[in-house]
Amino acid sequence: MSDLPFSTLVIATHNRKKAGEMITILGGRFPELSLATLADYDNAPEPDETGKDYPSNATIKSESAADFTGEWSLADDAGLEIDFLDGAPGLYSKRFGGEELPFPEKIELILEKMSGVPTNHRGARFRCCVALTPPFRMGPTKVFTAVCEGRIAEAPSGGGGFGYDPIFYLPELQCTMADLAAEQKHRISHRGKVLAQVAQYIDAGCRTL
Repeated sequence: MSDLPFSTLVIATHNRKKAGEMITILGGRFPELSLATLADYDNAPEPDETGKDYPSNATIKSESAADFTGEWSLADDAGLEIDFLDGAPGLYSKRFGGEELPFPEKIELILEKMSGVPTNHRGARFRCCVALTPPFRMGPTKVFTAVCEGRIAEAPSGGGGFGYDPIFYLPELQCTMADLAAEQKHRISHRGKVLAQVAQYIDAGCRTL
């Protein structure tokens, strides 16, 4: 019999790659937990991300999903912050260059802006916030944050991951995030780190640590 505080958790996204990563990480930690996404619920809304920061956007999405599904729901908001670009694209990473622009072209835009910038000025980080909301407003939404430091590569590399992973270089591993095997990425990535915090909170019965 499970000691978890809930038996079902909804990952509040229609993004299959993001959902896949989160399900892999949380499913590995909690094999007894039933993990769903918004795609499992007909007409489930995915609200506009109108917040002014990552926690606000994550909370908007997790609270919407909890209200609609009646289940504990989790959502994230993440961005790539580049020092040379004053923190851009940051909160607008998904919309950089236009929301419909494919990520390979977004990457090309960034590399154009970073052309000729020396290594010591190419610092960057992925930041991820995750919001966890109980159903029926039984309690407050809990927000978790994690960061993965790196720098912008000179050119894309690797076929793994998604988004900006091919240009996010990890100096300590001497490769990009997209060069890593999935298990490696989940150990060191911003999303892996923040979901480790979520898992600890769930293990504690969703009581404040």
